[in-house]
Amino acid sequence: MDKADTRNVESSTQRAPRVLIVCEHASFRFGGEASLPLHYFTRLRRRGIETWMVTHERTRDEIAHACATDLDRIVFVKDNAFNRLCWRLESRLPSMVSHFTIGYASRLATQLEARRIARDIIRRHKVTILHQPIPVSPREPSFLYDMGCPVVIGPMNGNMTYPEAFQPSGAFSGMNAVKINLARAAAQIAHRVVPGKLRGAALLHANERTRAALPQGSKGEMVAMHENAVDLAVWQCGDIASDAGKRHFVFMGRLIGLKNVDIAILALARMKSGDDVTLEIIGSGPEEDACKALVADLGLGERVIFSGWLPQAQCADRVRGARALLLPSVRECGGAVVLEAMACGTPAVATRWGGPSDYIDETCGILVEPTSREAMIAGFAAAMERLANDAQYRDTLARSARQRIVDHFDWDKRIDSMMLVYQRHQATAAVH
Repeated sequence: MDKADTRNVESSTQRAPRVLIVCEHASFRFGGEASLPLHYFTRLRRRGIETWMVTHERTRDEIAHACATDLDRIVFVKDNAFNRLCWRLESRLPSMVSHFTIGYASRLATQLEARRIARDIIRRHKVTILHQPIPVSPREPSFLYDMGCPVVIGPMNGNMTYPEAFQPSGAFSGMNAVKINLARAAAQIAHRVVPGKLRGAALLHANERTRAALPQGSKGEMVAMHENAVDLAVWQCGDIASDAGKRHFVFMGRLIGLKNVDIAILALARMKSGDDVTLEIIGSGPEEDACKALVADLGLGERVIFSGWLPQAQCADRVRGARALLLPSVRECGGAVVLEAMACGTPAVATRWGGPSDYIDETCGILVEPTSREAMIAGFAAAMERLANDAQYRDTLARSARQRIVDHFDWDKRIDSMMLVYQRHQATAAVH
């Protein structure tokens, strides 16, 4: 590298990036991965970073409220006639079939339009970095290549399977294995046809299992970075000292099969600590009626509260007053609710599988081995028993949990790390 190139690198590293965020959707209300683009956009703008965003119009009203002063920096992708036709056809098919067929065709059309809009923004506003934070799946191909500036993708998280004891059984087990293998082979082919992840400047991955699912032959820098972070302004920590008279647990999330909410209910029924121990279930979903029926069958009607969906601020209040968050999920890539609880000074009891095992160790929570369904119920019951009766142990975990979030999962620190990635690749592009 000659002296002129060196000066270009130094200048580009010091110059603030001009960032374009392109995402399928953006919403704090949807939660999960949908919240990630909005976190990046709003926090970069608070720092005065020149930032734009391209996203679908489905959450326009929410975004208009959250980003009122920056609405002119956001371009919404509208549904066209093809999207509307796909939506009508999707409603007539099983959800899994429609997702991978007609639904995929509709998403493809939306992504191509987002690509066209993005290229125009990059040219007009002299964007120096394009960031695609979602979809977080490492197998989803990216159409964002040859965009005129470096492309940063992620952090991605995925490549999850079920624990052996929870694998589909019987006639469906062989079909499931074939389906997974075909999907993985199809993903590798798709990445060759749509080479965004092969050509990306930086591919951010949450863990090694995710990195293993990225397309073979990717040329970009591989950067290890957790998918999730926590807004400490929302998930605030109260008085860590637990109330000895309030033995209360909380579950937060969609009520779907893989979350295994019934295991938390059965663990509560198995506890020997007395009928003052309670469980609040925050969320809704297709398993809600079955969970309510189980509560009735076990005679736990006065000890299990179904609160439905609640805004984040209310969720934080409920979690802050709990002995622990319970997450008996067996296929959780991320598990942001674990981090949110820890930020509130509330330890988590979770399955030692997937995302939660990336966040929790014995100093800040309890992980239960998913060796069998019975072992899960017994493990959660034992953890809840100890946390309900040993306030000092619970509070020790709580303090460590809060500190772990402050040290490693604060959104402001995440933006610091992302800025370094932006600037590094902005500098490299300046040389070439």
